Amino acid sequence: MHNQLYILFIPLLPFAGFVLLGLFGKKYFNKSSGVIASLLLLASAVLSLIVAAQYFFYFGKAFDVYYKLVAMDIHWLGFTNNLSINIGILLDPISVIMLIVVTFISLMVHLFSLSYMKGEERFATYYAYLGLFTFSMLGLVMASNLFQMYIFWELVGISSYLLIGFYFQKSSAVAAAKKAFIVTRFADFGFLIGILMLSYFGNSLDFITVIQNLSHPQSPDFAAAAAPLFLGCSGLTWALTLIFMGGAGKSAMFPLHVWLPDAMEGPTPVSALIHAATMVVAGVFLVARLFPLYVFNGASLQIVLIVGLMSSFIAAIIACTQSDIKRILAYSTMSQIGYMMLALAVSGSSGEASLGFTAGMFHLFTHAFFKSLLFLCAGVIIHVVHSNNMEDMGGLRKNLPLTHAAFLIACLAISGIPPFAGFFSKEEILLAAYQKNKLVYLVALITSGLTAFYMFRLYFSVFWNKPSQQLQHHTSTGASMKIPLLILSACTVGAGFISFGKYVSADGRALAQHFDLSFSILPVALALTGILLAMWMYQSASGKAEAVANSMKGFYNLAKNKFFIDEMYNFITQRIIFNKL
Repeated sequence: MHNQLYILFIPLLPFAGFVLLGLFGKKYFNKSSGVIASLLLLASAVLSLIVAAQYFFYFGKAFDVYYKLVAMDIHWLGFTNNLSINIGILLDPISVIMLIVVTFISLMVHLFSLSYMKGEERFATYYAYLGLFTFSMLGLVMASNLFQMYIFWELVGISSYLLIGFYFQKSSAVAAAKKAFIVTRFADFGFLIGILMLSYFGNSLDFITVIQNLSHPQSPDFAAAAAPLFLGCSGLTWALTLIFMGGAGKSAMFPLHVWLPDAMEGPTPVSALIHAATMVVAGVFLVARLFPLYVFNGASLQIVLIVGLMSSFIAAIIACTQSDIKRILAYSTMSQIGYMMLALAVSGSSGEASLGFTAGMFHLFTHAFFKSLLFLCAGVIIHVVHSNNMEDMGGLRKNLPLTHAAFLIACLAISGIPPFAGFFSKEEILLAAYQKNKLVYLVALITSGLTAFYMFRLYFSVFWNKPSQQLQHHTSTGASMKIPLLILSACTVGAGFISFGKYVSADGRALAQHFDLSFSILPVALALTGILLAMWMYQSASGKAEAVANSMKGFYNLAKNKFFIDEMYNFITQRIIFNKL
C-alpha cells in the first residue's frame, strides 16, 4: 500500500465530532451540531467507499484471492519476546464491507435525526454520542488484534449505555441503560478470559498470527491448544466458547438477550444504528473474524449453531405476540442475528462448502438496509402518533404515503420475498442449512414463515385496520426524515443483486452466487402464507386475532410474557444471589 494513512480518518472524523460537540457543542453551536456531525459522517462514508474500491479492485487481491492486509501496525506494549500489543488497521473483505455498512447507516441516522431530534435541549450531546458510537464500531471492525478489538468493544458498550439512557429523566430509560450495560459486561467477562486463553495458546494477540498458529494441525501451538484441558474439552474449545459468550451478549443471543427489548427506551434513530450497523452485529463480526478457528473446532461451532437457531426461533415466536412497535422490531433483530449465526455455524472452510459464511455476511449486509429502514419508519410513525403501541395506530397509509411504501418494502425484504434484498441472502442461508443439516433447515424455514407473519401483523395493524384516533394532523416530517427513507428503500430493493460471493468468502476466493428457483419455491410459499394469514387476522378490526389468541391462550400468554425469562433472572439475582450476600 502506498500512503494509505487516510484510512485513519474514517474513524477519526466521527471521533472529532464527538470531541468538538461534546466539549463546545451546547455552548457555541447547539443548533448547527447536527449539520456538523452529518458532514463529518459524509466525509467518513466517502472515504470508506474509496477504501472499498481500492481494496476490491486494486491492492486487496493477489492470484484471485483477497488477502488480509495490515494497513498500519504500531508497537505499543511488549510483554514477552513473542507477546506484544500493537495498534493496527486490518483490511480484509469483511472489515471493508463493515466500513461501508457502519458509515452509511450512521450517516442515514445522522440525517434523519436532524428533524426527528429538532428542539431537543441536548441536541449537541446527542450528536456527540452518535459520533462516539460510530467511532467505536469503526475501531472495532478495523482492529488488527484481539486486545485492540476489546478496547473498542467496551467503547461500543459505553456508547450504547449513553444513548439508551439518553432520556435520563425517565426512570425506565436509566434502568434499560443499566440493564444493557450489566448483561453485556457479564458476557464481556467471558470474552476477556477467552482472549487471554487464545493469546496464551496462540502466542500472539494479532488476528493473523493467532489464526496461523492455531488453525494448522502441524503447528506445535495447535497441539497444545487441542489437548484436553477441562471437562474433556480442549483449551481452544474453551477459549472460542468464552469469546462467543461475549459475542452472544453484544448480539443479544439467547439467553443473554434480555437487555435488547428494554434498549428501545433510547431515541428511535439510535435503535436503527444499534440494530442495523453497530452493537448488535458486533457478535456476528467477531465470529466471522475468528471463523478460521471456529470452523475447525466442531464443539464451539456446535454451540454457535444451537444458540443461533434457538435465538432465531424463540425471538420469532415472541415477536408474534408483542404490541410495542419498537419491541417487535427488536425481537426481529434478535431472530435475524440468529440467522446469521447459524449460517456461520453450518459453513465449511473453503469452496462450495463455505456458502454459509458468505450467506451470513451477505445477510448482515442486506439486513443493515431493511432493518434501519424499519426503525426509521417506526420513528416517523411514533413522531406522528406519539405512541409506540400498535393498538393506537391504524389506517396510516393515507396520512403517511412515503412511510407506508418504505415500510412495505422493508417488510417484503425481511420476509424473503423476491426481488427484495432479504430474499437473496435468506435463500442462501436456507440453502447452506439444507446442505449441512436438514433439521436446522426445517427450523430455519419455519422461522422464516413466522417472520413474514409477525412483520405483516405489524404492517396491517399500523397502516390498515381501524384508523388511529391519536394521529397528530399538524405534525410534519422534514426533508431530512424523508431522504433517508428514499435512499434506504432503494438500497433494500437493489442490494440483493450485488454479487456478494465474488468479494466475500471464507477463504478469500470468489464464490458463485447461488440461486435455485426450485429450491426457493417452498420458502417463498411459506412466507406468502404468513403474509396472507396476517392479512386475514389484522387487515381489519374483525376480532379474528383475538379469537385465535384465545384459542391458544396458555401458549399465547407464555410468549407474550417472553417465556418469563426476565422474571427468572430477577428471581435468581434478587432472591438467591443478592439475598445470600
